[in-house]
Amino acid sequence: QVQLVESGGGSVQPGGSLRLSCVASGNIFSIVAMAWYRQAPGKERELVASINSGHAITYADSVKGRFDISRVNAANTVYLQMNSLKQEDTAVYYCTIRAYEAPLQWGDFWGQGTQVTVSS
Repeated sequence: QVQLVESGGGSVQPGGSLRLSCVASGNIFSIVAMAWYRQAPGKERELVASINSGHAITYADSVKGRFDISRVNAANTVYLQMNSLKQEDTAVYYCTIRAYEAPLQWGDFWGQGTQVTVSS
């Protein structure tokens, strides 16, 4: 069993910053990739940023230059630094990982989500 615990969400004014954290624990053999998704009310869940085991990074066009994803492999932790936040960044943010629980057993695991609200 793999668990993900997110933290760092909250309310902030436009232009502000927040840092999300996600710690993975449980039966983890290795983590292939870590990512953040978000889902705004009435919209589909979308990829915000991802980082793989080689630290190759992908960002959604809407957050490029404002968000920064990073990971600490030894701590099974991924961060999302969000700067210059806009109202359209308001959403529930989800952490997800693709991990092996054993050499030939992998799966995708999701956190419970953390609310980010950007409002004046």
